[in-house]
Amino acid sequence: FSSFIEAEVRAQPDRRVSVWSETHPSRHTVRELYDQALRLAGAFDRRGIAAGDVVAYQTPNWAEAISVLWAGFRIGAVMVPIVHHYGAREVEFILRQAGAKVLVTVDRFGHVDHLANLATMRDTLDRLEHVIVLRSGTPGPTLAGTIALGDLLDEQPLTRNVDIDPDLPAMVGYTSGTTADPKGVIHTHRSLLFEVRQCAGMDPGARPLLSASPIAHMTGMLSAHLMALLRGQPIHLTDKWNPTEALRIILAEDIAGGTGATVFLTDLLDHPGFTPEHARRIASAGLGGSPVPTAVAERADAAGITTYRSYGSTEHPSITGSRTDEPRAKRCGTDGHALEGVDLRLVDLDTGHDVASGVPGEIWTRGADLFAGYSDPALTALAFTDDGWYRTGDVGVLDEDGYLTITDRVSDIIIRGGSNISAAEIEEALMRLPDVAECAVVAAPDPRLGERAVAFIRLRAGVAPFGLVELQRALGEAGLPKTKWVEGLHLVENFPRTPSGKIRKFVLRDELQRG
Repeated sequence: FSSFIEAEVRAQPDRRVSVWSETHPSRHTVRELYDQALRLAGAFDRRGIAAGDVVAYQTPNWAEAISVLWAGFRIGAVMVPIVHHYGAREVEFILRQAGAKVLVTVDRFGHVDHLANLATMRDTLDRLEHVIVLRSGTPGPTLAGTIALGDLLDEQPLTRNVDIDPDLPAMVGYTSGTTADPKGVIHTHRSLLFEVRQCAGMDPGARPLLSASPIAHMTGMLSAHLMALLRGQPIHLTDKWNPTEALRIILAEDIAGGTGATVFLTDLLDHPGFTPEHARRIASAGLGGSPVPTAVAERADAAGITTYRSYGSTEHPSITGSRTDEPRAKRCGTDGHALEGVDLRLVDLDTGHDVASGVPGEIWTRGADLFAGYSDPALTALAFTDDGWYRTGDVGVLDEDGYLTITDRVSDIIIRGGSNISAAEIEEALMRLPDVAECAVVAAPDPRLGERAVAFIRLRAGVAPFGLVELQRALGEAGLPKTKWVEGLHLVENFPRTPSGKIRKFVLRDELQRG
């Protein structure tokens, strides 16, 4: 992967990298950022960080995030991106399970004091040897024993070659799934590089893009800069999604926007300042990362923006998709067909046999961009069949032309604005509240975010009913990040159950679908 980055930088070294931020704006060339990456790689190397060592980073979409990522790839480190809004509990779990030797973190961003969070866990992380801090300029306490990222940029660059096996891990991306704890998804250099080429080929005529997707997330890592690098385009990042500012930048820089999770496009379309000039510059938008309502795709098409849907996950980033020149009914009304190099099966959950066209089945996949397994071997064993098929946990239907439509999921994940939220984690927090006797959290459709979390709660006897505002306050006091608070509440006396006593969540989801 390092060779790919170096070759693309050398091909067009003066391409611009612009970070649009209220607090940390910057403009660089890719050559300048690569020079920074080589200095960081040299600093890592002199501190004994070698190929196979784990380097975690939790930074906003700032230029330094690109340099850190490239530096890690240059020495053959296993990079562990951590989304910048993750709180102390999630960060501690990831650092411990991944065995991080290095953490690169911003001191503070938004309402999160990352150094204060780190101070609560630092002594428990025996394998963490180096903490490198990106200074935001926000006043606050420091943490003893840390290194300023800026100081490392004055060190000598790494010049020696590092022999890196392309089939060894390059990245472990953590994603919330059906379990309360995040799952570590292992990708090799080979699978990541194939994925970059796969994504770039879906819309080869796409214009340069303003991206708000975090670089510490698979979607952002790909769309925010790696695809632009391959396409020879300038890179435009923003660290905070602001539709008003995005519309201004799109016109000022003559670039596109709105690709990725559906929320980015709907926020632009809904904005009073959206004009045909914006539509002309955006031209096309790939939608995925969360359920995509057909109405949104049709509305964008009516505004002059050609949309196409795709389906994938951190484990298998690009499974199906459409191109901009395919029939509107297919690219707007389905999640596309199997992409190049992808094998796709729909399997009956009870029999394990393939289902016919039009019949729902669990989606099984194989392909060059498929992950190598989870950090937890037990999860890997559950996810793969003996002959190498990945059980996605999602349910879909194939039409007679081979186009897939996602209809449900076996795994219980809420995909809110492109981010995976574990229902089990929210339920665990709810069950710690003294008034809650039993609960179930399920996904409800949301026209802007794709899905939102809704809690069904049975109260303890004699407890006075409460509302959503009170519940959200209690979740905040319990330490659950705001991004994982429920956005709907139903108080119930009983739950629909299976004969064994399990709550039938699909009944609750159907109730929400009916409104």
